[in-house]
Amino acid sequence: MTEQTGPLVVALGGTLRADSSTERALRHCLDAVERRGGRTQLFCGEDIELPMYNPHEPARTPRATRLIDALRQADAVVVGSPGYHGAISGLVKNALDYIEDMREDSRVYLDNKPWGCISCAYGWQAAVGTLGQLRVIGHALRAWPTPLGVAINSADRVWDPAGELIDTTVSDQLDLLANQVLTFARSHRVTA
Repeated sequence: MTEQTGPLVVALGGTLRADSSTERALRHCLDAVERRGGRTQLFCGEDIELPMYNPHEPARTPRATRLIDALRQADAVVVGSPGYHGAISGLVKNALDYIEDMREDSRVYLDNKPWGCISCAYGWQAAVGTLGQLRVIGHALRAWPTPLGVAINSADRVWDPAGELIDTTVSDQLDLLANQVLTFARSHRVTA
């Protein structure tokens, strides 16, 4: 994390496989946020391996409580999902379902928070379809999806064998997404 006064960007997503393409993309985006003076917190893999959300069962695991607490404090949210069969993963959807616990907050759900979206799939059809679903979910949670969402076709050579991002177009898009999330978060902090 960087300076304690910059906007807090909370990211969640990925898969249960450590260092998945989606996790790499989220980390790259958060690195760009930090370079621009924002603070970051990432929830991926085991962090979002939560019991199936049940609105009628108020008990929450420590992981679920940490996630919701972070989302309450966030000035912006970035969500990344793999495209599984043309849709967001169950892991990511279940984690997002926990936002229902914020339904009675003074700031309901993610009201007026910027919402960045990243999807990774082996093919453009699933990548773009998944990105669209993430944007719709953001709207349903009263967030503001950024103008740019990043769809990554994992069938392309995006990462080198060591896991470093080598596709300059994807890198530029993730950097732009970070900039858009921070610009809106800073603007909202001034006017709120």
